[in-house]
Amino acid sequence: MAGQQNAAPVIIKRKKIIAGGGHHGGAWKVAYADFVTAMMTFFLLMWLLNATTEKQRKGIADYFSPTIPISRISGGGEGAFGGNSVFSEKLLAQNGVGASALRPTADRQAHGQTGVNDAKTRQDGDSASAQETETMQKVTADLMAHGGESNEMREAMRHIVTRVTDEGLIIEIFDLEGSPLFTGDTAEPTQVTRDLASLLAEVFKVVTNQVAIAGHVHSYPLPLRDNPAWPLSTARAQEMRNLLMDAGLDWARMNRVTGYADRVQAVASSSALRNNRIEVLLLRKRN
Repeated sequence: MAGQQNAAPVIIKRKKIIAGGGHHGGAWKVAYADFVTAMMTFFLLMWLLNATTEKQRKGIADYFSPTIPISRISGGGEGAFGGNSVFSEKLLAQNGVGASALRPTADRQAHGQTGVNDAKTRQDGDSASAQETETMQKVTADLMAHGGESNEMREAMRHIVTRVTDEGLIIEIFDLEGSPLFTGDTAEPTQVTRDLASLLAEVFKVVTNQVAIAGHVHSYPLPLRDNPAWPLSTARAQEMRNLLMDAGLDWARMNRVTGYADRVQAVASSSALRNNRIEVLLLRKRN
């Protein structure tokens, strides 16, 4: 009994164990590495945006977003149609633009919804457009050839520039310093305008295309009570039409006469003398 009273007491010591070590383990290193990688990516992106052109950036974007080409006449699989679409000549539903067979028979060709051979239509249209362009170029050459007949005509030709567009041949007649097309702010034509109208009427006789006329004037100050831009541009276009008719142009060939005021400028400065002009259009034929 006395031996038990002299026994040393049992002391239980509990230790608190922290998982991951004294510095919270290595998780912070992973997070820091991710942060540094993200920052490097961000600065690389900023550098690329500053060091590349728009075309190069588009190429990079296309590299990371590729597209899968899909044929118009193939389903691309082994399903119900065996890799063909409903537009193929080998199937009964021939209502598309197929023409996948190299030499299909006449009754097995896919002609589209309208039954028209689109390829032939496009070819005919391109051929007609090329012929029209060639005609416009011949008219331009003929116009320039007449311009060297006299000193007066050579001076008059300084007022003309030409260009061929999708609409037709545009012959632009404009004011020059000290040599206007009309007297003051009126629609009274000068001798230069009369000479050029006679020349255009003569040159236009070699073709049968319709003609359109557009009048343009420079901008006037806004404080004007009655701005003459609209009526003046229209009156000048009408006067050019009258001059062409008097010179022998068939009235049935006149398609339209339009006044654009100062809405369509030829040069950046809206009040510049160069904006006073008449455009005579030799229109393309529409099939």
